[in-house]
Amino acid sequence: MKKDPYSNSPISNDDIDMFRQSISGARVFKQDTHRFTNKPKVSQAKQFAQQKKQQQSEFFFSDEYIPDIDTNGTVNYVQDGQDRFLAKQLRRGDFVPDLTLDLHGLNKESAKDELAGLIHECKKKHYYCACIIHGIGGHILRHKVPQYLVQHPDVIAMHQAPLEYGGKGAVLILINLPQSDEFRR
Repeated sequence: MKKDPYSNSPISNDDIDMFRQSISGARVFKQDTHRFTNKPKVSQAKQFAQQKKQQQSEFFFSDEYIPDIDTNGTVNYVQDGQDRFLAKQLRRGDFVPDLTLDLHGLNKESAKDELAGLIHECKKKHYYCACIIHGIGGHILRHKVPQYLVQHPDVIAMHQAPLEYGGKGAVLILINLPQSDEFRR
């Protein structure tokens, strides 16, 4: 004699029969998945945004310009006309970064694009402080990132990050926001 597989289940046989009656007219769906052989084209808006980002990074960040800052020791910069105490506040960790950018594994050109994007995002979202992790590695980005940041007109201060934000492998920057004081700390 065949044993009922549902005899030990908490569902009664009446419920099982009622379920079978309710799905009696059901049928299997035909699979209509489409597989595309070509990659979808990048929209013109995306291309325009990428070109604009690249133009901004080329405009602000030059490899030929070498500012008068010491990139071998502790990186320290405050824009002319700004309070010199900002660098000390960055060093002490008085400002908490709102955004963090990790440049590990990037070359100089990609790093320029990412830096321009970070500064643009900070201004757009009204973030006053950001952390840029460049790493130590071959010392290329460690030297170039501060040189690029000094060239940007919206970077008002920069200092080597405290240990909790990356130490010698990172810098904290302050961004020049619109004059509304409600966004400043």
